[in-house]
Amino acid sequence: MEVWVDGERVEVEAGATVLEAASAADRYVPTLCFDDRLAPFGACRVCMVGVEGADAPIAACTTPCREGMRIETTDATARRIAAATVELVMSELPVAPAEHTELAAMARFFEIGEPRWQGVQHEPRLDERHPYLVLQHELCISCGRCVRACDEVQGAFALTATGRGFEANITAGLDAGFQDSTCVSCGACADTCPTDAITEHLLLDLVQAGTIEGASK
Repeated sequence: MEVWVDGERVEVEAGATVLEAASAADRYVPTLCFDDRLAPFGACRVCMVGVEGADAPIAACTTPCREGMRIETTDATARRIAAATVELVMSELPVAPAEHTELAAMARFFEIGEPRWQGVQHEPRLDERHPYLVLQHELCISCGRCVRACDEVQGAFALTATGRGFEANITAGLDAGFQDSTCVSCGACADTCPTDAITEHLLLDLVQAGTIEGASK
C-alpha cells in the first residue's frame, strides 16, 4: 500500500497504522499512552496528525492507513491539540514530572513550562507495600499502559483501572496493594509507566537522593 508522509512516498503493509507509516518514513510523532509492545489504545490524543481530506486531526496510533493517504505529522492544529492535552495532564500533578520520564520528554518537545491552567491537583498518596515496586498515585495520568502491560505482556491481571475523570487511578488487587494481588514482580508496569506513578523502590531512592533528577515543586 502506498501512502505519503510529509510529502514522502512510503510503502506499508495492509492494516498498518498511520503511526507505523510515520515511523517507516522516519518522522517523529509524539505518543503518551502508546507502547509498541501493547495493542494500540488511543486514549491520550497526543499522537494527533493531519490527514488530507479529514475534517479534523486523527489519532495516528489507532487509525489504519488507506491507499494514497496523505499524512502531515507537523499539522499545526494537530500539534496544538496534542500540546494542550499534555499541558492539561500536567496541570493535575502536584509536582512536575521527573526529568527522565516520558511525560517530561513530551513537555520538553512541546516547550511546556508551568501549566497555564491552575486547577485541582491530586494529593500525594504513596503505596510502598510491595517489596520491589512503589505506587505514587498522584502521578497517575490514567494512560492505561500499566494495566495493559500486566494483562497483555505478563498475563497476571494484577492491576485495575478505577474511578472516572479526575478521580481515575489504578489499584492492585482489591485495593489491598501489590503484595496481596496476583502481581508476580515482573516489573512490566514500572517499565512502561510514562510518569513514574509505578516505579521501583531503588529508582525512587535514587531520585530522592538526588542521584537521578526527579520531580520538582
